[in-house]
Amino acid sequence: MEGNDLAGDLEAFIAEHEAELVEFRRDLHAHPEVGYAEHRTTRRIALRLAAAGLRPVILPKGTGLIVDVGGDGREPAVSQRRIVALRADIDALPMADEKSVPYRSTVPNVCHACGHDVHTSILLGTGLFLANQASRGLLPGRVRLIFQPAEEVPGGALDVLAAGGITSVGRIFALHCDPRIDVGKIGFRSGPITAACDRISVRITGPGGHTARPHLTADLVYALGKIVTELPAALSRRVDPRSSLSLVWGHVSAGSTANAIPDEGVAEGTVRCLDDQAWHGAPDLLKELIDSVATAYGVHAEMTYARSVPPTVNDPLSTSMFTAAAEQTLGADAVVTTPQSLGGEDFAWYLESVPGSYARLGVRPPGSTQELDIHQPMFDVDERAIGVGVHVMAATALNALWDDSTRVTESLPGAAALPSASSAGA
Repeated sequence: MEGNDLAGDLEAFIAEHEAELVEFRRDLHAHPEVGYAEHRTTRRIALRLAAAGLRPVILPKGTGLIVDVGGDGREPAVSQRRIVALRADIDALPMADEKSVPYRSTVPNVCHACGHDVHTSILLGTGLFLANQASRGLLPGRVRLIFQPAEEVPGGALDVLAAGGITSVGRIFALHCDPRIDVGKIGFRSGPITAACDRISVRITGPGGHTARPHLTADLVYALGKIVTELPAALSRRVDPRSSLSLVWGHVSAGSTANAIPDEGVAEGTVRCLDDQAWHGAPDLLKELIDSVATAYGVHAEMTYARSVPPTVNDPLSTSMFTAAAEQTLGADAVVTTPQSLGGEDFAWYLESVPGSYARLGVRPPGSTQELDIHQPMFDVDERAIGVGVHVMAATALNALWDDSTRVTESLPGAAALPSASSAGA
């Protein structure tokens, strides 16, 4: 392993396979499938992995798959207990593709406007590269590739967990396209990087009555207004502001005429949070605040709170491994700090169970003045990002395998240390 030239191997692999991976991405882009309908996508991935001698396993619902690379007994015995997982999401969005490109979506109102076709192609390429490394005895453990369905639904991550997809996994990593970062660069952040995003609905009821006599009934609209305005303000005084716990209403309705106090009103919104502890405590706190306002104004309140995804909280050690891999294969200039986002990402469910890290892949052509974002019908990428992603994901898997194996070996009495990532060429 010490004589292995990982950077050289990766360059040679990309030179040989980049055109194939770009074509694979374009095919997925032209034939997008929404969450839990990714049958063609799953089949194409599985066939290519099988052609490389791997054994993909389709998830129970029929879309998405898992495949292990390595673990054939040739790696150091202690590292056989270590599995590093790499994840890509494979679903598209229910929206039109408005680009004028040869690979424009052929499916009406379905489009890869979030870059999942890129993520999938990168993970496929990474798997093919690591399979080659394993055949040469250069993979010090097992790497699990998770091609996850239904990230946009969300829910696909929970299906992977339910199927035992991260059983025995020690660390997990993922990349996501970012059109605000130039191609060739990767954005990293330790700690919270994306937010929880839950839905809240508050239904209040009261006797109603004439607006001339609000004192003889419950002024339901006024009470609803208090809930709508006081809850966001109260959160800023009851929760550490560093958690970024926020409540924003998107729908408020009550009554149908000017001179009658209605007997029912509804407010609906989203709750976002960057702190895992605050996220877990949010439903109970909100119910307490809602009940206190409702009681003060003589109305009855029912809260419905629907969990979506937790905050994505990157493990510091895993993030340092990810960053080191980018520096080793792309150079120090490729590493940038990425800001936090209040958008949701179901990769967070994996990080509730095992340490890992989620980074942002630059896909913007250098010098571009376009300010496109994800989830827009004109979204596209500089396809050189595919090769960049393979470099980083492959090196990260090797870094994590060597580093964790070294830690385990050093903890055993009298055991000799395994090579570090740098001495292993990873």
